[in-house]
Amino acid sequence: MPDQGNIAVLLEGCKKNDRSSQQELYHLLSSYAMGICLCYAENQQEAEELLQEGFMKLYKNIQKFETNRHADQLSALKGWFKRILINTCIDQFRKNRHNIMTYTINEEFDMPAVNQATAIDQLSYKELVDAIRQLSPGYRQVFNLFVIEGLTHEDIAEKLGISIGTSKSNLSKAREKMKKIIVQLIRIKVYA
Repeated sequence: MPDQGNIAVLLEGCKKNDRSSQQELYHLLSSYAMGICLCYAENQQEAEELLQEGFMKLYKNIQKFETNRHADQLSALKGWFKRILINTCIDQFRKNRHNIMTYTINEEFDMPAVNQATAIDQLSYKELVDAIRQLSPGYRQVFNLFVIEGLTHEDIAEKLGISIGTSKSNLSKAREKMKKIIVQLIRIKVYA
């Protein structure tokens, strides 16, 4: 992990459009950024496209990041970049929203008599990300923004261009679907 002095030099190089600095910054942040993109993307290919677009926006706007304002520049940069990535994902969702069909889950299911906190703890990060990715795009966006990012329904409605009621409905349906997915994963683990 580079120290604060190296981060400052790296950022200054990026501000001057230095290719090697941009490449080093990419290697420093790419796995962190991909984790964010995977939570919002439909598949690996879309996540990679969002990652690339996010980095392009980062390089284009790096002048706006004030390096001398932050004691821990890497953490501040990650937070700033996370916001860029999430907004990129939201923009992609809005652009493709007219192609997205939401659906209602009507099938009944039984919850197994398993201590859910313990069972969920047994799920890996990858399994949870894969579970989130199984949600429809509309449900996934609202779920991520509400549960992971901590936005209010009012903020989500404004960002996605939907009504507050739609945000609440999509979250409720996303939670139902996540329960079913997690229950299925737990059943597979318990009976495997």
